[in-house]
Amino acid sequence: MKKKVKTLKKVEGKKFIEDFYIRRENVVIFLIGILFIAVGYIVMATGDTYSTQSLTIAPILLLIGYLVIIPVSIFYRKNKKNKK
Repeated sequence: MKKKVKTLKKVEGKKFIEDFYIRRENVVIFLIGILFIAVGYIVMATGDTYSTQSLTIAPILLLIGYLVIIPVSIFYRKNKKNKK
């Protein structure tokens, strides 16, 4: 009886791990997020201290990168079409 329980746990564990692997789409979205973050820091560094560029545009780019694109890249999963 114990052997059956152990094999069921292993099968469930493998299925759990198979659902969480990184695909090419995830990496591309993640790199776009890194690009947004890098551009945000560059825009912030090149602007004057109290300019619109440093106080408005750069933080918006950083927020989009950190709070939108990076989480989307983590949670994005392409739907599988069921073949019958």
